[in-house]
Parts: sequence; C-alpha cells; structure tokens
Amino acid sequence: MKKLLIVTVLSAFLVVSLNNISAAQDADKDLGIGFIVGEPTGLSLKTWTGGGNAIDAGMAWSFGRYEAINIHADYLWHNYETFNEIDSGTLPIYYGIGGRVVLGDTDLIGARIPVGLNYLLEDSPIGFFFEVVPVINIAPETSFDVDGGIGVRLYL
Repeated sequence: MKKLLIVTVLSAFLVVSLNNISAAQDADKDLGIGFIVGEPTGLSLKTWTGGGNAIDAGMAWSFGRYEAINIHADYLWHNYETFNEIDSGTLPIYYGIGGRVVLGDTDLIGARIPVGLNYLLEDSPIGFFFEVVPVINIAPETSFDVDGGIGVRLYL
C-alpha cells in the first residue's frame, strides 16, 4: 500500500511538472509522448526547454533485474553538429544527468547519466531514440547499473 501511494504521488508530480514546463514554452508542439522498450520498458515523456535542451521522464517496469516500477527524470543537452549531414530530419547526440527511483521488493534511488541518439523526422511529429544509461545507485547501498532501450515519441 505504501509503495502504491509513493508511485501515485510521484506520478502526479511528474505529470504536473511536465505540464507546467510545456505550458511555459512557445506555441510549438514540444511535448513528446511515447514508449521505450528495453530495461526498463514503459512510457516516455520529453519536453523541450529551448536551446537544444530538454527534460525527459519515464514511468516503466523493470523486467530484468528488479521486477519493479522504475520512475526517472533527466535534464538533457543535444548536440546537432556531430551528425549534421543527414538528408532528412535531424540526428542529435544527447547526454544528461538525472535521477531514478525503483519501487519493488528493494527500493532504490540512483543517479542517471543518459547518452543517446534522437532521430527527429522532418515535417513529422514523430521522433525515435536510442539510449544507454549508466546508473549509480546511492540508496539503500551504492552499486552500479546500466539501463538502456529504444523508443518512439509523438510530439503534440
């Protein structure tokens, strides 16, 4: 029951935060909603804050190591120069820093360092991404993990 309450409160906080961030932006369609498949697998949100920066968040299920709910949020920087000769769309490399909470038999709190590619289709509200995320768990004890996956988002 306690874990369900924590998940509900964190989810509500995540939705309200992303809604406020996207409402403060320009009228462009900068909120992406989609899914990620990997470790963990679930829902993915991304909102652009301007200047090639974004906030990425997810609520997912960890099938592999923990069989638990995984909630994460990251602040991302995008580099459009590395793959700037793409024929159609854009392919920035991104990197960032964030945090995660794993709620299961053993609850974990960790710091995330995502690195990935984000392919944004030209003249389309669809974007694809691939990421690898080293994680340093800091509670209840220090340990190292690696998350990652592929996903797609529809930008509204």
